[in-house]
Amino acid sequence: MKQLELSPRLGLLADWVPSGARLADVGTDHAYLPVWLRLHGRVASAIACDLREGPLARARETGRAYGVDGISYRLGNGLEAVNAEEADTIVIAGMGGENIAAILERAPWTADGTHQLLLQPMTRDEVLRAFLMDHGYVIHREALLRDRGTIYPVIEAGGGEMTLTLGQIHGGAALLGDPLGDRYIIEKIIRLQIAVAGLNRSSGQEEKADSLREILTALLSMREEWRRAESE
Repeated sequence: MKQLELSPRLGLLADWVPSGARLADVGTDHAYLPVWLRLHGRVASAIACDLREGPLARARETGRAYGVDGISYRLGNGLEAVNAEEADTIVIAGMGGENIAAILERAPWTADGTHQLLLQPMTRDEVLRAFLMDHGYVIHREALLRDRGTIYPVIEAGGGEMTLTLGQIHGGAALLGDPLGDRYIIEKIIRLQIAVAGLNRSSGQEEKADSLREILTALLSMREEWRRAESE
């Protein structure tokens, strides 16, 4: 049988899934993550969820191709097809941070303190961090990875309380010392500088430009803090 290889993104998520977990993978698409975890005996059970029948059919085909059992394939929006007691580890990956936040908002039981959340936003990670802070979650750890030339954050969270600064919301709550941290924050600073320059050329955009400048200042301060910490 051919070997199933995970992308760097899914590989990091797999590393963070505890041995013996009862997994729910939301937006599973081809179900590579739950199939790989079952193949390696890493999880006791897995639920592969997707919003559309096409991706779910691909997920079932992956399971068949690798002869994997112990996976329940479910059609549903977010976590609507999953009961709280069926899973203790929930992966929501490969979508925008605002979409991940919306899925969690519709499933408030994920903040009950008994579920581990492994979240991987492709975009708008700041929206996700702000949501977690405001809705009874705490970020336990973060890591950055490079996949196909783009840097992505992976976040482990659970029920709890936290307060994040503006810089942490946009630049990472727990990324101090990450080897990709400086590049990650520089890329964010450059995008903000370009956005502010564009707004400065437009009329009636002063308030939005001021808001972006505030974020930019926070990120510049955070980067300087990181650099000082690394030099000590």
